[in-house]
Amino acid sequence: MYAQAAIRRTARPCLLMPRADSIYVRLPNWVGDACMCLPALELLRREGHPLVLCGRAWAQDLFSGLTGHDGFIALGRSFGENRQTLRRSLAGHGSVRGLIFPNSLSSAALFRLAGIRSAGYRGDGRSLLLSWALPKPHGLHEVEVFYRLAYETLRRWQPGPASRPPEPGKRLALPLTAAHHEHATQTLAQAGITGPFVLLAPIAAGLHHGRPKAWPGFGALAEALGQRGWTCAICPPPHEVAVSRAAVPSATVLPPLSLGAFAALTTHAAAVVCNDSGTSHVAAAAGARQVTLFGVTRRERTGPWSPDAVCLGAEGQWPAVPEVVAAVERLAQGDTE
Repeated sequence: MYAQAAIRRTARPCLLMPRADSIYVRLPNWVGDACMCLPALELLRREGHPLVLCGRAWAQDLFSGLTGHDGFIALGRSFGENRQTLRRSLAGHGSVRGLIFPNSLSSAALFRLAGIRSAGYRGDGRSLLLSWALPKPHGLHEVEVFYRLAYETLRRWQPGPASRPPEPGKRLALPLTAAHHEHATQTLAQAGITGPFVLLAPIAAGLHHGRPKAWPGFGALAEALGQRGWTCAICPPPHEVAVSRAAVPSATVLPPLSLGAFAALTTHAAAVVCNDSGTSHVAAAAGARQVTLFGVTRRERTGPWSPDAVCLGAEGQWPAVPEVVAAVERLAQGDTE
């Protein structure tokens, strides 16, 4: 009842949002989810609102091409320190509002206690902490879920214009910087990779309904591609180097890169082969040529948001190695059919 009353109160004309007001955006804590927010962020920017992105430190580099004219606030693990950081930043922004993409109670509490009136999906007791508590849609891709939150929030804050797209575009369109591409190019040169290569990402952290999310055929794939003359490379983060080497012992190991430089690296590859994981969404965001493998998750909900991505396998059925080899070679030759 209280949440419904709060929503009714926010619909009054006196609460319309001036277009110059900044929007503090709480990004998701997972790389893939953050990438899938990109169409929603672009919608907010199109409306003329400066954005202040708030998220984990890794997101600052990944989104540095997007936040050149906006701002970024790195959040750590301490709730109290994050609250103080946000409150200090508000001094230079005048009137602001918040949009919270994560579904956690803590993310809503952080913005509320920092003094930011915010919108987000209700649930888990969040309604009393949100000034605009929206019902979460079901049965949509995560990109559409995030976009719907931004779209419906803008409808409440600033009705119209009629030209506002009700659905996200077909691509994530992550802007990368010249520094990102330069770092990726230097890394390849230092590793002695001067020709076409296939970038493999064999690790997918965690379980899905108790089942591993990582395709077990990466080692055999690298051997098969090597026999066909392809150079295979991996570029794992520091905490995944050992397990990645074990999964693909024949691949060239590139040093760990920042997420922005890694995104650029995916665009230099003839093909990226990855699990349904954060790497899949980074590759899609960068516009890379990618093959994403499914065996325990549903591509309709979490698959790469790219019309050019090749998706193999299905929930409950991993693809075979020869199928992946054939897809890589077709993709590398420019055939996405």
